[in-house]
Amino acid sequence: MGKARKRRQKKLSLPPLQTEIESLSHEGRGIARVEGKTTFVHGALPGEDVMFKFTRTHRRYDEGIVEEVLRVSDSRVEPKCPHFNVCGGCNLQHMEPAEQIKFKQSVLLENLEHIGNVQAEEILEPLTGPVWGYRHKARLGVKNVPKKGRVLVGFREKFSSFIAPMESCVILQEKVGESLMNFSDLIAGLSIIDKVPQIEVAVGDDATALIFRVLETPTDDDINKLIEFGKEKDFQIYIQPKGPDTVTLLYPDHAELSYRLEDHNVDFYFRPNDFTQINVEINKKMINRAIEFLELDGSEKILDLFCGLGNFTLPISRKVNEIIGVEGDQELVERAKQNAERNDITNAQFYTADLTQDVTHMPWMEVVPDKVLIDPPRSGAIDVIPQIMKFAPKRIVYVSCHPATLARDAGVLVNDYGYKMKKAGVMDMFPHTAHVESIAVFDKEK
Repeated sequence: MGKARKRRQKKLSLPPLQTEIESLSHEGRGIARVEGKTTFVHGALPGEDVMFKFTRTHRRYDEGIVEEVLRVSDSRVEPKCPHFNVCGGCNLQHMEPAEQIKFKQSVLLENLEHIGNVQAEEILEPLTGPVWGYRHKARLGVKNVPKKGRVLVGFREKFSSFIAPMESCVILQEKVGESLMNFSDLIAGLSIIDKVPQIEVAVGDDATALIFRVLETPTDDDINKLIEFGKEKDFQIYIQPKGPDTVTLLYPDHAELSYRLEDHNVDFYFRPNDFTQINVEINKKMINRAIEFLELDGSEKILDLFCGLGNFTLPISRKVNEIIGVEGDQELVERAKQNAERNDITNAQFYTADLTQDVTHMPWMEVVPDKVLIDPPRSGAIDVIPQIMKFAPKRIVYVSCHPATLARDAGVLVNDYGYKMKKAGVMDMFPHTAHVESIAVFDKEK
């Protein structure tokens, strides 16, 4: 064993040490300087004195976890979840929700300044909603652990790839969060108990679907048990033996999931493995905010990039002359077209295109939009932004799930293409986590 490794092993075996927490990392961990080295301490808040224990060591930084809080921050609250210190599903339950929002706003603004070299003229009031039972989409890990005497169902542990031993979850939609032990008992009774690695959950307005990932063909008895569980507990039951195209409905004979945007008289129908926003209330507020910021008068042509199943496209269509939605996932594009038809929407057109590639030859690029909505994945929109600059859209509304790529793209829009960043702010899509969802508005300088 090398000297460096021996030092690291010795550090991990040290008794708890005392330190003062200086700030919070963008991942929500306390930052301290211990013997001149940056140390990230899970469960600590700025201004606190804590006793902590090292959990991992690295050449440039170390990691640890709080053992005891000696001086308590005013922002600290008691976590609602008994599994908080073990489960990796949340990392900010020990922080008062209003302080979580301030933290996320600071993460956004720091990214904009340091990565994009931009500042918004107006910082928006955060969009907030329920902080418990908000999560309507999830992938739950499953593992049969004989030593614990049961099948574990839940999120992974904070510091390992193991499934956390959970009986319930307070951030999942209530029915799902209270059903973890029922899921455990169900799988424990299957012949393929060791061949079910995951349950995907999707909650609609009127139904909840469970997709059981299976690595081995279930027996007829297994199928009957899954169906009976669906009947008894009122879940739609699917199995998935291989890729997404193998998702198969077991119960009931016909099933749909949907959510409604009452403000816009639009109903969305979706499959349980489709991408949909996990937080229903924030999604509704986010759509309303985006429409407000587009400042529509009814005559516009709008381009909606990374449109998914039309989450923004279809409600916007009610207020414009024409809208084009573009998405890379062919399945979602088909779903968007179907939803447009079911809602009697005729002024929305949808196209499939990989927006990380050259799209200048696409037919939808011949239509000049007045304004553009962008809602990209974490990787951002850096590839498509230069291509839509030929339109010089007078306004761009950018919805982001990753502040670093928003900041990068904002820097390009402002510093390379002469846009002004008029507004920016956070939307609390994922309470009790460090995930930052945000929205920004860019206007073309005249």
